[in-house]
Amino acid sequence: MSQEVLASLLKSARYEILPTAGVVDRVHEYVVPGRVITVTASTGLTLEATLSTAEQLQALGFTAVPHIAARMVQGRTELEEIVDRLTQAGIDRIFVPAGDATPPAGGYAGALDLIIDLASMAAPIQHLGVGAYPETHPLIPDDVTVQAMWDKRDYATHLVSNLCFDPGTIATWLARVRARGIDLPLILGIAGKVELAKLARVATKIGVGESTRFLRKNTVTFTKMAKPGGYNPRKFLDKLAPVLDNPSMGVAGLHIYTFNQIKDTEIWRRRQLAALGHNDEVPRPS
Repeated sequence: MSQEVLASLLKSARYEILPTAGVVDRVHEYVVPGRVITVTASTGLTLEATLSTAEQLQALGFTAVPHIAARMVQGRTELEEIVDRLTQAGIDRIFVPAGDATPPAGGYAGALDLIIDLASMAAPIQHLGVGAYPETHPLIPDDVTVQAMWDKRDYATHLVSNLCFDPGTIATWLARVRARGIDLPLILGIAGKVELAKLARVATKIGVGESTRFLRKNTVTFTKMAKPGGYNPRKFLDKLAPVLDNPSMGVAGLHIYTFNQIKDTEIWRRRQLAALGHNDEVPRPS
């Protein structure tokens, strides 16, 4: 892989966090303001926790991206309130997944319904990310997920891929997405430098029911971490070199799932840049 391509991706990498108690302080302690930090939404931690965490991060100089899970929003009135709140905080980026709320909280059965409503508002959202699934979604067939990306292409500004630990699967899937005419830039989701014991501790902080879902959704992550040698994000990126070096694949950035292991992830990222002969710079999100 081109060292310049890898260095550019590492410099602009964004971090995903869960809005647990104390996480804002940890981000502020270990990460230089300016970096994009996305904040997940889950029924166990509430949408209020997502919004509050995003507001605090934005006020500290980070570029906050709250996840607005469609199935957690009660309807257009609440969506308008959320948009007003984001406007007041100076937040102009969001990520819209369907979410896991069962049944839905209100009028939105999926992400597209909310996105269409959002488009009809005078909303100040400049960057809108939608989910992408290199591996089969546990509840949705592959053809449906690819079609969903097509349906959202006129509203979204980029795709964010879910975790996948198989570079070959990612390469095949992304070629298929591009062949379908979906040309939105992809922010490639990868796991950060995650320790298994710490990952298990995160699950205990997000409520019993939510913790069960967290563990089930991240079974592959646990399996990878438990194997001898564990998971090495740099080796993973190296195996994806043909994809990352190919402009037609449209990989525009990295979305690093930190599982709130912020210190470890940031140390890893800086060490990789140093090994490439690059100094870290204050990120300037595009």
